[in-house]
Amino acid sequence: MAMTIGGDNDDDEVIGAINTTPLVDVMLVLLIIFLITIPVAVHTVPVTLPKEVNVPTQTKPENILISVDRDGEVFWGQEQMSDNEKLVERLKAAAVVVPQPEVHIRGDQEARYWSIGRVIFDAQRAGIRKIGFITEPPARG
Repeated sequence: MAMTIGGDNDDDEVIGAINTTPLVDVMLVLLIIFLITIPVAVHTVPVTLPKEVNVPTQTKPENILISVDRDGEVFWGQEQMSDNEKLVERLKAAAVVVPQPEVHIRGDQEARYWSIGRVIFDAQRAGIRKIGFITEPPARG
C-alpha cells in the first residue's frame, strides 16, 4: 500500500508499484525455518545396513534339516525329537564330523520365537558353526 503526502489530492490515480515487503518477510521466515530444520533432518548416525540377499538353498546330503512346527515340536528330518537333550546329543555327534554339516532350520510361520530360539541355542551348545533359515520367497505379482 502506498500513501501520498501533500501535493495533489487526486484520489483517482492508480498506484502501479508492487509492495514487496510481505514477500520479503515470508521469504525470510522460510529461510530461517529451513536453516533450523535441515541440520536436524540430515543428522543421523552413519551405519551400513545389510542388503537383502536371497540365496537358493544348496542341499547337500550332509546338511541337517531341523523343522519346528506351529506347536513348538522339533523334528530332525522326519523324526520328532522328544526333548532338548536328545537334540543336543545328536547335534554334538554331528558337530565333530569333518567337514561340519550346516544346520538348516525350517520354522513354521505360526511358531513362537522361543521355540526356534531354543533350537538355535541347542545348536550353539553343541558346537555347530553354520546355521541357516529356510524361508519361502515372496510371491511375485
